[in-house]
Amino acid sequence: MLEMFKGYKGAALETLQKYKARVWGETVIDTTRGTFTGIILPRSENDDDRHIVLKLETGYNIGITVGTITGMREIGYRKANYKIPEKEFPTSPEKPNVRLFGTGGTIASRLDYRTGAVIPAFSPGELYGAVPELADICNLTTEKLFGVFSENMGPKEYKTLAKAIGEAIRGGIDGIVVGHGTDTMHHTAAALSFMVQNSPVPIVLVGSQRSSDRPSSDAALNLIHATTTAAHSDIAEVLVCMFGPTSDEYALLHRGTRVRKMHSSYRSTFRTIGDFPVATVQKGVVTPLRNDYRKRRIDREVTVLPYFEEKVSLLYYYPNMMPDIIDSLVDKGYRGIIIAGTGLGHVNKAVYPAIERARRKGVAVYMTVQTLWGYAHMFVYDTGRDLMNLGVIPAENMLPEVAYIKLGWALGQTDDLDRVKEIMLTPVSGEITRREPYNGYLILQGGVPEVEHFLKTFHK
Repeated sequence: MLEMFKGYKGAALETLQKYKARVWGETVIDTTRGTFTGIILPRSENDDDRHIVLKLETGYNIGITVGTITGMREIGYRKANYKIPEKEFPTSPEKPNVRLFGTGGTIASRLDYRTGAVIPAFSPGELYGAVPELADICNLTTEKLFGVFSENMGPKEYKTLAKAIGEAIRGGIDGIVVGHGTDTMHHTAAALSFMVQNSPVPIVLVGSQRSSDRPSSDAALNLIHATTTAAHSDIAEVLVCMFGPTSDEYALLHRGTRVRKMHSSYRSTFRTIGDFPVATVQKGVVTPLRNDYRKRRIDREVTVLPYFEEKVSLLYYYPNMMPDIIDSLVDKGYRGIIIAGTGLGHVNKAVYPAIERARRKGVAVYMTVQTLWGYAHMFVYDTGRDLMNLGVIPAENMLPEVAYIKLGWALGQTDDLDRVKEIMLTPVSGEITRREPYNGYLILQGGVPEVEHFLKTFHK
């Protein structure tokens, strides 16, 4: 009996019982706002008792307020099966060999109707069952390293992943794909950019903004674009492959140290900051947008440097920040602090003594900018010059998250702060650039005449 009404309570449960409607029943529901047909889904255990959830034939879920229901009738019963069977991947000697490492995230997930949350569930092998087009692109082998959301990825996982990628490259693989949750994908991309250097093959991180059970899911197309890049592109770098526009037109390949997630839900959430993307991927073709990328090689040489000091913090400065924030980090044994400062790299005078105390205790302190675009120019104003006199080092135009990852990687290799500075300020993979493109900094501010003209004329 409980299974018939799973998750429903109160008024919603009484309504189902009144009309003898069941969870997983294909049901026609008449309401004061029209008639809807779909499958009644279980409720999340934390949801209210005033709605019945219906999955429409389009694949979208809607909530129907019980007070609007005038009738219900079950016309079928087909309990959903959200398990995609694994399939053995067909191989051919003519196709490149690609290794897909699974870490979790939305690209490898399903909807848990007990809680209403998207949970890691699909193995990489199941992804082939969902996206058979992958067999036309490459010979795909899969290895599930983790099954976590990206917020649970950290130094331990970075190091494990870097080592596994190194082993696969030395073993003769032609390209690497890493399935990853989007929330911290740019952190992992930066970590791999530093930990896996001089790769002879592409290393492509890919995820999806919308889970596979949704009609608007970008999981399949992103996977197709990523495997195409790994198998056939000559760009031998750490890349993030995700939608370019929010439509299905093409994907963008972003350099792992200059990419950032910029929208919570858009499919085109990833953007290259302070530079250009590396390439586009469209209908099986990778088209470079620049020519300064590292090229694919036929050798199997790769340098793996799986180091990371976990006692590093990223502080986002805000007005009236108190010195005890920094003091507490030092007292807890933190060895490095990245500050995302205002403007050209500034903080208030109240934290100066705490910064000085941190530096006296051997803590590495680096400055980045909250603006994301632009450089930390700390020699322009007195504030910046004072901070440099205290030992704060400007991190050029490194993105705050990238500087955090790089400082953890640097401190994982040495305690010598002069050597740390040398590592931090020596570009490895485009994290510091000589200049930023004048036509890269573009905000499409809706409503202004020139943007509306562009959208209506060139991108309808």
